[in-house]
Amino acid sequence: MAERICVFPGSFDPVTTGHLDLICRALSQYDRVIVAVGVNPKKTGAFPVEERLALLRTALTGLQRVEVASYEGLTVDFALSRGACAMLRGVRTSADLEEELTLAALNRHLAPRLETVLLPAKPEFLAVSSSAVRELAANGASLAGFVPDALIPIVSRHFQP
Repeated sequence: MAERICVFPGSFDPVTTGHLDLICRALSQYDRVIVAVGVNPKKTGAFPVEERLALLRTALTGLQRVEVASYEGLTVDFALSRGACAMLRGVRTSADLEEELTLAALNRHLAPRLETVLLPAKPEFLAVSSSAVRELAANGASLAGFVPDALIPIVSRHFQP
């Protein structure tokens, strides 16, 4: 039987507790999860791509069957090049759902054999997003519950003047 690989694409700018929850849940369904940091040369994130990859590796310490990678170009092309059968997307709100359904339709057109799997956020992660983390950190607020404990000092320091 072929290995079932799932790609979880995103900016992970920075990785959050919500992202980690989705990764752990995906591991119960797939043999391997590739967490893929999308690189868009036209956009500058709060964290450089190499730092996002390092933060992810730190956050995922101890988890087996998870790989961290970066890519440029179309997500479907990356997923297919890695032998994935599915792409994972998290959904927190109805606005997220609408956007993800549109993206899933486009991806199905581009790669019919690649399934998009939408996982709803658990209630405790509905307010958790990378943009919320950046806002909290920029204003000196606690990041507890928003990023993995090991990353709190790193992310907080990044936003200190």
